[in-house]
Amino acid sequence: MYSKAEATQLRQAFWTTFGQYMAPIPSAEGDTTNWINYKTGIKHLYFRMQADNRRAKIAIELNHPDVGIRELFWEQFLELRTLLHETLGETWVWEADSIDAQGLPLSCIYQELSPVNIFNRDDWPKLISFFKPRIIALDAFWADAQYTFEALK
Repeated sequence: MYSKAEATQLRQAFWTTFGQYMAPIPSAEGDTTNWINYKTGIKHLYFRMQADNRRAKIAIELNHPDVGIRELFWEQFLELRTLLHETLGETWVWEADSIDAQGLPLSCIYQELSPVNIFNRDDWPKLISFFKPRIIALDAFWADAQYTFEALK
């Protein structure tokens, strides 16, 4: 078992390593991208990567506080479902009504990998192999799809 400080240090080390690994890869539009803190340009719409001692998860999270607006975004994603899955090369899990870690409502489209442990350096290649193609595919999807969300800003 790790102390809180050791766990924090290992988590930071993984994300730093992943960031360095991804740094030379340009976005779908040819720009430099902060892959770990990916900016969608739309408030309350995030591409998130998370890992803990049991699993890894990459997700599109819609956490707009206004339920109606969140539902509009969700409906727009449903319209783009085929494009998203084709770009990703796989089908993801869709949850229209979920709760985040702080107990706030959100809608989520995600893929998980388990068992993996971010605190085990031997699992880091599996984690990188899980996150890398999916965040790149999300970026490629977003390069095409973002304009359909502009009117919903």
